[in-house]
Amino acid sequence: MQYVDDFLNRITMYRLVLWSLVGILLAALGASFLGYMPFTPVALLVSTLFILAVSIVSNAIFAKTFNAPVNVESVYITALILACIITPIASKTDVDFIAFAFFASFIATASKYVFAIGKKHVFNPAAIAVVATAFLMNYTASWWVGTAAMLPFTFVAGFLIVRKTQREDLAYAFLAVATVFILAVSAGGIGGVPAYIVRLALDTPIVFFAGVMLTEPLTTPPTRGLRICYGILVGLLFPPFVHVGSVYMTPELALVLGNVYSYIVSPKTKAMLTLKQKIRLTPSIYEFVFASDKRFAFRPGQYLEWTLGHGNADDRGNRRYFTIASSPTDPDIRLGVKFYEQSSSFKRKLFFMKPGDRLAAGGLAGDFTLPKNRAERLVFIAGGIGVTPFVSMAKYLIDKNDRRDVTFLYSNPTQDDIAYRDVFEDARVKIGMKTVYALTRETGSVANSNFYAGRITGDMIRKFVPDFRGRHFYISGTRDMVTTCQAELARIGVPSGRITTDFFPGFA
Repeated sequence: MQYVDDFLNRITMYRLVLWSLVGILLAALGASFLGYMPFTPVALLVSTLFILAVSIVSNAIFAKTFNAPVNVESVYITALILACIITPIASKTDVDFIAFAFFASFIATASKYVFAIGKKHVFNPAAIAVVATAFLMNYTASWWVGTAAMLPFTFVAGFLIVRKTQREDLAYAFLAVATVFILAVSAGGIGGVPAYIVRLALDTPIVFFAGVMLTEPLTTPPTRGLRICYGILVGLLFPPFVHVGSVYMTPELALVLGNVYSYIVSPKTKAMLTLKQKIRLTPSIYEFVFASDKRFAFRPGQYLEWTLGHGNADDRGNRRYFTIASSPTDPDIRLGVKFYEQSSSFKRKLFFMKPGDRLAAGGLAGDFTLPKNRAERLVFIAGGIGVTPFVSMAKYLIDKNDRRDVTFLYSNPTQDDIAYRDVFEDARVKIGMKTVYALTRETGSVANSNFYAGRITGDMIRKFVPDFRGRHFYISGTRDMVTTCQAELARIGVPSGRITTDFFPGFA
């Protein structure tokens, strides 16, 4: 599993989805060549290229009309999903395919612009496109990807996407409810349950649907509890025997209705941000201060999807998920970013932004937030740039004069690598927050009692947080750092229910 996580850490969420879909379609080409699919490799290839072409041209038109940044990966992802659920062309004169694929591709693209509210699209593009063509033109998707021959590939792709997006709660809630509901109505007895579950996986698109489509971040609710409710709702609507009057449910219709719920309970804002200034915090970390074209509410510790259009984007694309480093009380939106020698094209473009340059931000989400119980004793643990959610929390507590019992353990290689030290010194003076800096590349004793030479371990926690058994721990950093700290906390007897984690930088 460590190898899987290492791979996932090196690829963005959108790029993972894109390459997963490419892999599924390549597998389908091989399966069709071997005679396991009801269409030829040429038919699948021609159909996919047709859908891609219509989607690319449509997106260029809409992007220019609405003066919006082009998310190339999003165009490809939507097109490839449509290619996975629309039956490939049967012949050169297959007018039904041409009409269906053309209008579905066009509507899917349009949904990101025309059907957007507050610059945020409401519906899963592929799903709303197929629903619209079904009601307007009586064309229906076959979901050919949900077959026995494709299951190994859809399972692997779905597993990777769910793990990368950290949407296990959503996927499991959906799969559990949909499976139990279908079994309750269709299995006919306990003895038929195992065989029916196998049939459900082999003969329906439930695995592809759960892993690839249901987990789309922009159309899912922002917090864990709401995501579970979303999964339950879509799971209840997913079975084909569910109907309202003469309208029977399909996977795409279930998802679109779930999107309506998600929109109702989710933040509605997508903002355009204008750079005001760039501040160097450490040799490799900079803070970017943006003015927003609108005020929007968020909770300290939440994150946004940041879109920065640029030519010649590398394989990590033009979108990232970063935690907001400012307090909700701050009129500006602040972003803390660590730069490396081999930074992505996104970060290079961000680094060279000048005052007045703009980018888009939306998709507010995240459960890594302060507990509602103000009396709960807390320990914040951060590694490197994983400090940003705690910066937002500390600034908020200072501005609200909220004197919670908080100890902050912050790990960096050296003192020069410590970011936002002024914020935590201000928090010490004004609200009594205790901060200890763990320096992993400094050896020997450290004179200042606020410094510790070494890594954050169970023994270090015992030393600086003697009442650790009665505290709730928040951990933010790289996946390796977070899992290591979790293991250390488990070793000294901290139950998992008292640990909240944030794998920085989220989906990036």
